[in-house]
Amino acid sequence: MSRNAALSDTAQAYVERRRARICAGLQRPAQVVAADAEPLPVDRLQFIRREAEELYWNELAWEELTDEEVIPGGHLTEMVFPGFLAFVEGLLVDRVPADALAPARPHPDAVEEILVFLAERLAEATAEQDAGADSRKLVWARQMTARLIDLVLYRLYRLTPAEQERLEAAA
Repeated sequence: MSRNAALSDTAQAYVERRRARICAGLQRPAQVVAADAEPLPVDRLQFIRREAEELYWNELAWEELTDEEVIPGGHLTEMVFPGFLAFVEGLLVDRVPADALAPARPHPDAVEEILVFLAERLAEATAEQDAGADSRKLVWARQMTARLIDLVLYRLYRLTPAEQERLEAAA
């Protein structure tokens, strides 16, 4: 098995563990937003993934330069990645006002593709740490990426703030 295949398997397993934790902790059936939405063509999924990757790297680089969202013990992931999270939310819009010029077209498949990217990035950072890389930036980027996976899953399953708090308190 190649290194990339092993990282991809590790990444997918991580997302599934996080998804299982969230679904098990909910006190309601876990339903993906617009699970019945028509899937996007592969080229559109790849385009959306590249856009998400660019947002991720730009917002991470900005935080590395500025340390704007540092708090004792880490960074406020929600504040480090506002554009990224807004992008994800935009992909999950399933209701629009009656006078909207276009209907809502949620794309949970695109969000799943973004989760794969995040999990691959987390697996890469973990492998770098395991290989002896000792960088404060790597450590906090890894922590924020793990948190970002949860935040994306929260949006994919439309968790309320109370549900999020309950899950995080139980963790």
